Amino acid sequence: MAFLGSSPGCVPRAILFDIGRVIIPVNLSRWSGTLGSSSGLSHLKILKALETDPLWCDWQEGRITPHDWHAHVTQKFQLALNFEEFCAAWNSVLDPATILPDALFERLSQKCRLGLLSNTDPIHVAYFEIHFPFVRHFPARVYSCRAGSSKPAPAIFHHALRKVDVLPEQAMFVDDVRENAQAATNLGMAGFHFTSAEELLSEFSHLGL
Repeated sequence: MAFLGSSPGCVPRAILFDIGRVIIPVNLSRWSGTLGSSSGLSHLKILKALETDPLWCDWQEGRITPHDWHAHVTQKFQLALNFEEFCAAWNSVLDPATILPDALFERLSQKCRLGLLSNTDPIHVAYFEIHFPFVRHFPARVYSCRAGSSKPAPAIFHHALRKVDVLPEQAMFVDDVRENAQAATNLGMAGFHFTSAEELLSEFSHLGL
């Protein structure tokens, strides 16, 4: 059962999507050619080191500039990368082939309000807003680095609900992290734990979407 709690039962007024591993595939192994080769660490060890870094939350919630983050990470891993090279390496994990088709968002946008709700950083935001056409279907875009809070904290969900102008019970949220989908459910939304495009598309079909 992908819905955590009850299914909305009818077409929601708004659907909020996470981005990484829901819309855009994340290929961490691409770090190996840049960050990994210089530091001698595997991409998984690099990810763990980043996510446990004392400044990670500040980076994700917009309290550190991209240039300061570049300086911090290159020093941490002893990387000889200028800012442009670092950004290219940082963005290389975002696969250009999306998981969900653009046609889906085109169709959904005709039936309900669409929003993005993602824990992400300024470098990734700048990149996918330029390189991924799907963003045009999402007038409401809530990024942790701009909102100043991140999932699963309630504050960012309330911020997103205000952006799409609906009550929690009128909204559906799709995320690949179960904890985040559960947080949405706890606030009264229909939280959907994303595991595959096929399962989500099947649920949309049941809802008449």
